[in-house]
Amino acid sequence: QVQLVESGGGLVRAGGSLRLSCAASGRTFSGNSMGWFRQVPGKDLEIVAAINWNSDNRYYTDSVKGRFIISRDNAENTLYLQMNSLKPEDTAVYYCAAAKYASTVVLRSVSYDYWGQGTQVTVSS
Repeated sequence: QVQLVESGGGLVRAGGSLRLSCAASGRTFSGNSMGWFRQVPGKDLEIVAAINWNSDNRYYTDSVKGRFIISRDNAENTLYLQMNSLKPEDTAVYYCAAAKYASTVVLRSVSYDYWGQGTQVTVSS
């Protein structure tokens, strides 16, 4: 059974940092696209960042460029999101996702096949 388990969320003050981790089990994703999404109650799921299989290509939504870094450790089957200079508007539930077949950067949520349970990030002003 494939599982993605996020960790690292929590409460932080504006300007602070958090590092999210997403540990995959049940199969290897070393050749597949992975990404981070977030959702605020009442709003649509939003892509935050995505990475291709060998980390050569990364995507960031405009609002997090220069502040967030997506990375992966294929040997550990783990995805990361380093979040710096956090703002109150970054408050959301963050989800990691993995594609079953795609290896390039994937931006649409419907193109991901596996999802974590989500981790809450709350940034206070």
